[in-house]
Formats: sequence, structure tokens, C-alpha cells
Amino acid sequence: MSALALSVLLSLVSAVAYAGGAIVQERVAASSPGAQYAPLRRPAWWAAVSLNGLGGLLHVVALALGPLSLVQPLGALTIVFALPMAAFFVGRRAGATAWRGALMATVGLAGLLSLVGASDAQSLDTAQRVGAAGVTGGAVVALMIAGRAAHRHPAVRSILLATASGIAFGMSSVFTKTVAVDWSGGVSASDLPSLAVIGVLATAGMVLSQASYRGAGLAAPLATLTVVNPVVAAVVGITMFEETFRYGTTGTALALSCGVVAAGGLIMLTTERIAREGAEAQVRDGNGEQKQEQGGSAVVAAVPSAATAAVNAAAPAAPLSAKVLVPSPVAPPVPDTAPVEETYDVRTPAGSDDTTLSYGPFYGGPFVPPPMVGRRRVRIRS
Repeated sequence: MSALALSVLLSLVSAVAYAGGAIVQERVAASSPGAQYAPLRRPAWWAAVSLNGLGGLLHVVALALGPLSLVQPLGALTIVFALPMAAFFVGRRAGATAWRGALMATVGLAGLLSLVGASDAQSLDTAQRVGAAGVTGGAVVALMIAGRAAHRHPAVRSILLATASGIAFGMSSVFTKTVAVDWSGGVSASDLPSLAVIGVLATAGMVLSQASYRGAGLAAPLATLTVVNPVVAAVVGITMFEETFRYGTTGTALALSCGVVAAGGLIMLTTERIAREGAEAQVRDGNGEQKQEQGGSAVVAAVPSAATAAVNAAAPAAPLSAKVLVPSPVAPPVPDTAPVEETYDVRTPAGSDDTTLSYGPFYGGPFVPPPMVGRRRVRIRS
């Protein structure tokens, strides 16, 4: 087998490994929504890390055996492999819009990378490396903050985090190429900072890609990552490594057209996911209202049931015995039998057994005998 054919085969296997790792990451994110970045306690996540590592290793070997203009476009087949693999292994089917968006993004990316011309291997000086690392870190942090601010819109948050992941992976590839060029003349200790940057960027790209799959499905974040990664590498290659597009002005125009096609595919993937989220939200709201209505009906129906249960509970469980002690009713209050008061004029004087008092003169005047007072009260009118 020729080196070119082996390079193509390794590129295809690398794309399959990347697709498998992306599917496992998405499933881990769907089953553990609380872990946003790195669910270290999940063995499945480490399996995804192994698949991505295998894909990266095969991609590096393919680049060593074949030209960049051929190997990089084949890496864009990851999204094409991922959709049917997800439908076959985990039953996650993508809609027609997602398929069209994925194909548009892949075709646009492949055309863009195929137009990038080859150049002599070059490296970056210290100032360029520091500047590239600083700009990359600032862009990744800004996208992470924007993704955190857009937590209410999972599709937008996923695109932002996937873009940050693609930038991190793309710049790690740039530093990898720089170190590889430096090592062609011998291993140097001055490359240790670059190796540290590669490790940091690769780790950041892995954890950000894991976070981008949470609540956003598979197609949109994977397509974004697949497009942004090589595009960033191509932009850096054109600006820093003095690479150019083929065919002069015509090639540049075609490259811009391919970039528009890839961007249109990403927009289709994003809008398809947002529309699906809106439909799922409406279904959830409808189910919630239905549950509330059913709950209200259950409460209304439970009121007579509760009353009936209370009456049944109050009813005697067994018939009364023959002798039952029934308390007597409370006696009504005794009415006042006192007679109506009579006037003094019509009242008949009551007899008395007392002796008659003798009357005599008092200060020389006539004496008037006082009235006899009986046991009853007598009202005297003046």
C-alpha cells in the first residue's frame, strides 16, 4: 500500500474515531446534566477521551504520510460519519434539516481546505508564540463567558462553547506543527513552554467540547467543532506561515464562497436545534397545563369523597344494644310566676294578724296612721 493510500485510510479511521468519541460525549452529557465540563467519575467519558486521543494520533500520522491539502478535508467527514453512527448505535435520528446543514458544512469546509496552497515548513518565533497563546486564551475565555450568559438558550450556548473548543484544538495543532518543525533539527528545551501550551489547549478543547453537547444534541456542536478547528488552523497558516490559496484571485473567491456555504450549514444546524427546543418546550408546557387541570379535577372530586369518608368514619360500626342510656333533656328555665304589680288604689289590703297600734297626738296635731306593709312590694304613686 502506497503512503498516499495509507494516509487516506488513516484519515478515514481517524474521522470514525472522532465521531465515536463525539457520540459517547453527547450521551454522557445527556445522562449527567449536572456535570458541565469534565465528569471524571464516568468511565464512558474516559472512553470518549481515548477515542479522541486515538483519532488525534491517527490524524498526526496521516499528516506525516500525506499532504495537508488532502488530509485536512478528510477530517471534515467526522460529522458525516457521526450522524448515521448515532442513528444506528444509540437511536438518535437527525432530521432532514440537520442532514442538509451537516453536508453543507462538510462540503464548504472541504472546498476551503482544498484551496489552501502548500508552503515550506516554517516555525514561529517567541513573540509570535506568546501573542498567539494570549489571543487564543482571551478568545476562549470570552466565548466561555458568553456561553455562561446564554445558559437559557442551550443551542446558542452549545455553539459558543463548541467554537471555543474548535479554537483551542486548532491552535493546539498550530503549536504542534511549530514544535514538530523545531524538532526536525533536534530536540530543544526551549520548546517546553510550547508543549505546555499544547497540553493546556488540548485539555481545554476536550472539556469545552464535552460541555457543548449538554442539552444541544449531537449535530450542531459537532459540526461547529469540525468546521472551526481546521478553519482556525488555515487562518493561522495563511497569516503566520505565509500560506496562500491556490489559483490566485479565483482561488481566494472560491475559498470565500466555500466559507459562506460552511457557515450556512452551521446556521441550518443551529436553527433546526432551536426549532426542536421550541417544540419540546411547547409539549412540556402543554403537559404541565394538562397535569394542572387533572390535579384541579382530582381536588374537586376529592372533596365529596373526603366528606363521604368522614361521614362513614363517624357512623357507628355496630348496631346499638337493647339497653341504651339516653340523657334526659335539659329542663327549661322556670318562668317567673310573680303576679303583675297592682296599683295601690285597686289593691285590696291584705289581712294581718298584727295588733292594732294605738295613735295619739303628736305635737298637738292629728295623727294619720301609716299604711300597713305586707309581704308584697307595693308601688305608691305620689
